Amino acid sequence: MASAAPITGRMTIQSLWSRITAHPLSREPLVHFLLAGLAVFLFSAWRGEPADPSSRAITVSASQVSALAENYARTWQRPPSGGELDALIEDWIKEEILYREALRLGLEADDTVIRRRLRSKMEFLARAEAEAAQPDDTALQTMIERNPARYAEGARYSFDQLWLGANDDKGLARGAELLPQIKAGRDWRTAGENITLPPSLDQAQADAIARDFGEVFLEGLARSKTGEWHGPVESGFGLHLVRVRTVEAGKLPALDTVRQRVTNDWRADTAKEREARAYAVLREAYAIRVEKP
Repeated sequence: MASAAPITGRMTIQSLWSRITAHPLSREPLVHFLLAGLAVFLFSAWRGEPADPSSRAITVSASQVSALAENYARTWQRPPSGGELDALIEDWIKEEILYREALRLGLEADDTVIRRRLRSKMEFLARAEAEAAQPDDTALQTMIERNPARYAEGARYSFDQLWLGANDDKGLARGAELLPQIKAGRDWRTAGENITLPPSLDQAQADAIARDFGEVFLEGLARSKTGEWHGPVESGFGLHLVRVRTVEAGKLPALDTVRQRVTNDWRADTAKEREARAYAVLREAYAIRVEKP
């Protein structure tokens, strides 16, 4: 990995920022979001400000008091009394004081739990930004054309399925156990749980599958690779392992008739890729040195 001196000085930060924003991926909306967070971090590091610049002055604003009251009302289905609101305010002040004192003592440093929680919050924010992204019509039309089995009207599926049981931890564990065994050659017909469902269907229409098994199950079939066992896939009956044998795609719909569905699928299918690309840009901003023992 690359080795370089730590970031110091205004010119170094300006040069680093220019390097990041010049990257081709910086046009990605998710990258804009993450770069904004990095900019705040770099500016604070350059100014050398402590984590709590307001020192020991605490102001509980009117908006904060309103938020405390609203949260209480949502939980208890009634507004707090005067005494209850005072108690909420005092508890908020106590939390703020202890938080600041913990920062002064450096208790957040080298704390694995805190590091993981902060990472989780950053990943949550990144996912939220990714989910808010709006693809253009070209991207959506490409999505439809590349996935005809998912969107075509009148599509027909020939598939095998075995039922794992209810959609719970036991069913998930059963699927994790059976899937590799079946891929290795175990007879799938004797592997699942007993249920009055046909183990195989031939040329079943997509709308009939959605009616009998549920939309989520149909989506699972549409996302499956032909000829391979896949799952667990959820249905109205629980969890299944499925193998799509053949797909006969029907007529592709016009974009305007399935726009929201395709947009949701585009976000789900590309979120991880866009998050990874955004992280790659941020990672390039750091000088990484690994000292192996």
